[in-house]
Amino acid sequence: MPTHLQHPSSFRDPSGFIFEANGKLYRQVNQVYGEHYRLLMESGLYENLSKKQWLLPHLETNQNLTASPDFYKTILPQYIPFISYPYEWCFEQLQDAALLTLQIMMVAMEHGMIIKDATPYNVQFLSGKPVFIDTLSFEKYDKSKPWIAYRQFCECFLFPLLISHYTAFEVHRLFAAYPEGIPSTITAGMLPGRARFSIRNWLHVYLPASVSSRHSDKQIRFNESKLKRIIEHLKSVIQSIKPSTRNNSTWNNYYNESILSKEYLSSKESLVQEMIQKIDLKSAIDLGCNQGLFSNLLIQKAGNIIAVDADPSSISNLYKEVRLGGTNILPLCIDLANPPGNSGFKNQERESFMQRLKFDLILALALIHHLAIGKNIPLEKLADFFSFTDRYLLIEFIPREDEKVQQLLADREDIFAGYNQNAFESAFSKYFQLLDKKRVNHSNRTIYLMKKNNQDYK
Repeated sequence: MPTHLQHPSSFRDPSGFIFEANGKLYRQVNQVYGEHYRLLMESGLYENLSKKQWLLPHLETNQNLTASPDFYKTILPQYIPFISYPYEWCFEQLQDAALLTLQIMMVAMEHGMIIKDATPYNVQFLSGKPVFIDTLSFEKYDKSKPWIAYRQFCECFLFPLLISHYTAFEVHRLFAAYPEGIPSTITAGMLPGRARFSIRNWLHVYLPASVSSRHSDKQIRFNESKLKRIIEHLKSVIQSIKPSTRNNSTWNNYYNESILSKEYLSSKESLVQEMIQKIDLKSAIDLGCNQGLFSNLLIQKAGNIIAVDADPSSISNLYKEVRLGGTNILPLCIDLANPPGNSGFKNQERESFMQRLKFDLILALALIHHLAIGKNIPLEKLADFFSFTDRYLLIEFIPREDEKVQQLLADREDIFAGYNQNAFESAFSKYFQLLDKKRVNHSNRTIYLMKKNNQDYK
């Protein structure tokens, strides 16, 4: 009897579902989608999109691994090392995901197909580039009908980008509040008065909001050329939008303006490189990555690197660098003191950030004082938190007398008598074995290489 486990996020689309079997993630194509799937494969659309690396490639099998009476095909999509969500992306990541969706729409129409879903949850990032992952989103194109996913595209892509352009709201925080997209009526209320002077906003925001408020059921006659003009206009609008300058922060110039000295940074880089050469690893996560200076040191060692920071401007700068270089780093906007939790129906559709963390190495440089002093998180709690690593922890301790710690303490009561190096080492010794410990030159800071308890050191 075949054994499989259907993924809890994959139940809404009758076309098929994702399931796990034999340690791999498959997607079943149901009979009801058979005609559309044949058109996808026989029209040349799949080959076109996969060659462009716009659509996640897959292997196909006729084996019914689920023993389902609805079975038509089983496909094995390319493995994605880390699944991320739009409430973890920076402005440019959402923007690129939107442009990819529109590009795919145009190519699909040339092959007699259309995409029925236009949600950023259908997009993931590989080597700095977005890739569409929902193979079953394509269906035969009826030229007499409008694009059924137009409203969803606006609510999930255009509206968050517009709000972030006109206001100080960041796109990842907007998605945290509106995970399924922002309605036009809400968007119209959030945009400032000057937004009404733009024809693009009238066309895509205020007019739909007005129609929605009247609950109009009027059907608009459509044709292919009209839809292409709408898609081209959406593409032009998306490309022209920039994030608000009010979202800039001091952190995105941290290495240029805020570090102690160039000598300190050079010494720190050398120590980190020396320590990571001592260990074998396939995956790593850089917590508090800033603009990814140290994330880039891991490129030659690890095939899967996640770089997270609470500052979206820093993540934007890193993403643009990764996009240009095509490196294996995935930048994400994450507040480690309040990371995304389980969400969706029954809190099972999307795993929490912590549940997705499976890495050989945690890199945590110039971070511990922000969590311990800035967020009031005790060292014992932090030691337990960092134990999510599968193997190693490379962490920097910054003592109380350090100028950055003193800045954190300047405007608040000092209730951190237990914050010292001995207490740090004691707390972390419950979860880790010390492998190396070195002082960073031109500073009073110390870098530790630790191995998780009960793990073999290589």
